[in-house]
Amino acid sequence: MPLPALNALNFFMADVRDGLGPFLGVYLQEKGWGPQEIGFVMTVGGLAGMVATTPLGAFVDATRAKRAVMIVASIAVIASSLTMLYVPNLSVTLGAQIVQGIAGAIIAPAIAAITLGLVRQAGFAEQLGRNEAFNHGGNMFAALAGGGLGYVFGLQAVFWFMAAMAVGAIAATLAIPASAIDHDAARGREAADVEAHEGSGWRVLLTSGPLLVTALVMLLFHLGNGAMLPLLGQAIVARGEGDPSAATALTVVVAQLTMIPMALIAARLAQKQGYWIVIVLALVALPLRGLIAASFEGYWVVVPVQILDGVGAGLLGVALPGLVAGILRGSGHFNVGLGAVMTVQGIGASLSPTLGGSVAEAYGYPAAFLALGGTAIFALVLWLVATLAFDGRWARRPAGITPAEPQAFAA
Repeated sequence: MPLPALNALNFFMADVRDGLGPFLGVYLQEKGWGPQEIGFVMTVGGLAGMVATTPLGAFVDATRAKRAVMIVASIAVIASSLTMLYVPNLSVTLGAQIVQGIAGAIIAPAIAAITLGLVRQAGFAEQLGRNEAFNHGGNMFAALAGGGLGYVFGLQAVFWFMAAMAVGAIAATLAIPASAIDHDAARGREAADVEAHEGSGWRVLLTSGPLLVTALVMLLFHLGNGAMLPLLGQAIVARGEGDPSAATALTVVVAQLTMIPMALIAARLAQKQGYWIVIVLALVALPLRGLIAASFEGYWVVVPVQILDGVGAGLLGVALPGLVAGILRGSGHFNVGLGAVMTVQGIGASLSPTLGGSVAEAYGYPAAFLALGGTAIFALVLWLVATLAFDGRWARRPAGITPAEPQAFAA
């Protein structure tokens, strides 16, 4: 049964794909590292993953060994994590972070490709909802279990826990029959689509108006979203409201609990009304999140702010790969297109702390929350203009419906 195995893969890969996260920083701090060194190795790992995302998407399109890609990425994460645990010097940790960044970068397009290869375009939106629901469930489980194990046995247990999750991901990958994956469908080219879009090729990445609009909208969204939670934590500490570690744990649990139903709702909306409305709802959630964070003080504000974070992230987790798959249907370059959009949104996320921190230092935390939320208003305006003023059938078509003509590839 490939789909239960795919669900399990998404559950176990949730922790593996994102790496050790804040646990690594705390561990290295215990080993005598300074904030600058910790920030440096984490930044280099993130940049390595961002740079590698698009070419790795092209590789996923080209290879028929997609299960092997997942297994190798999981082994790489295990090896790099345990290496950092036992040899925590600068050069080794830097290399391990680069390996983890690259491994994490290939996991998202590989899972998307395997999913599309199993269920094809017609079932993609529904399965994306399940993928994201299991992914968020895995994230919540990993946060709670990792934190608990770290508290009882020390931070070394977190490293071994992530290795165990990677082993689970390998087992789930092997449970997906290789013969069940349609590798032409996995790259966005099914038999019914080939003649309609033959020859579109790589130029679609630069000439597809819908793809460019999607990438810009994602850049603006993540420019506002990336720094919202860290700044909220800093604001809580600055005002002396509650325990910051408890607040961090609460943010993870609240957001992940919200993302699970949002992912399923997004899949249902996409099947009935297309991805247009899903994107709109996600973009509206971020300005509301910024407004609440700017307008109210108190420990309790974490709850509504993170519920809205869960709304935006849960909806976009389904909408982005589904929308890109629809835009690039028939091109044979779905995964490289998805990788390109993810690279652009990664640029926005990496710039977000600079934007938020600069505004917070100059004008205070409320102004920073409003500035971050305001970027999503620009994204919303761009999305509405691009899909309403021009032909937006590529966004409003119900998911899985075959387009009558290849207008989605027009610049």
